[in-house]
Amino acid sequence: MIRINLLPHREQKRAARQRRYLISLAITFAASIVVVGAVYAFYESRINTQNERNQFLKDENAKLDREIAEIDKLKAEKQALLDRKKVVERLQSNRSEAVHVLDQLTRQTPEGIYLKDIKQTDDSLTLIGYAQSNARVSTLMRNLNDSETFEQPLLIEVKAAQVGSQRLSEFTLKIKITRTAEQTGEASAPAQKPQNKGA
Repeated sequence: MIRINLLPHREQKRAARQRRYLISLAITFAASIVVVGAVYAFYESRINTQNERNQFLKDENAKLDREIAEIDKLKAEKQALLDRKKVVERLQSNRSEAVHVLDQLTRQTPEGIYLKDIKQTDDSLTLIGYAQSNARVSTLMRNLNDSETFEQPLLIEVKAAQVGSQRLSEFTLKIKITRTAEQTGEASAPAQKPQNKGA
């Protein structure tokens, strides 16, 4: 009977299997490293691209903010110029107002009325004076109300006063100066005078 020793053959097969296993393990490890590297490179590229986009958006936002600030500055300058223009136009239209107001006060003041003080605050006049009677004050108020220059006469106070040897009535009266929309600088229609004919 012939005896065959199979140990070397089995040892060779085992060694070959072990080599194939190590080779496949090395190939798998290398493939894993390649895949991980590719995924890392892909996401790194995506992150870099997104960072570039974010930086671009930041730069554009900063540019827009500068442009908006410039526009706001121009708007403020434009508004300031318009305000100055309105003031100049108002001064231009009202420069002869004081003369006109005094002229109309002279025309509308009846006999027996003496004005001692006139104060103007914007479009309001305060008249302080003396009257020979309360009826003269009522006449003055009617005249002022019927005038195109004045409106809304309001009697603040009437009291007895001794001026020299005369006994007079001292009165305080407020009236408004009638102004158009152009004079006041507003876009509204000219002021309408109330049709109050009573004293």
